[in-house]
Amino acid sequence: MNNKEFISELATRVGMTAKDTQSLANALTAEMTAQLEDGNSITIPNFGTFEVRKKLERVMVNPATGQRLLVPPRLTLAFRPAVAMKELVQKGGENTNG
Repeated sequence: MNNKEFISELATRVGMTAKDTQSLANALTAEMTAQLEDGNSITIPNFGTFEVRKKLERVMVNPATGQRLLVPPRLTLAFRPAVAMKELVQKGGENTNG
């Protein structure tokens, strides 16, 4: 599903125009980005949690040359699905809640 299809489906479900729905989706992603940039986690009930994790500095070995490299620390985005979402995906998307 691409962005246009997603916005169209969402607009139909919430009874808004596609333009208003796109604006709402843009505002949502902008706010989520701002919160994650500040280091906050975002929990969406029955969906999951987005959080920023810090990967520590580590030593890596290039398998071709055997050279040891120091990989600097960095921040990564992680998503942990909610139990309900995991179960729904494992059942193949059969939604019993309507």
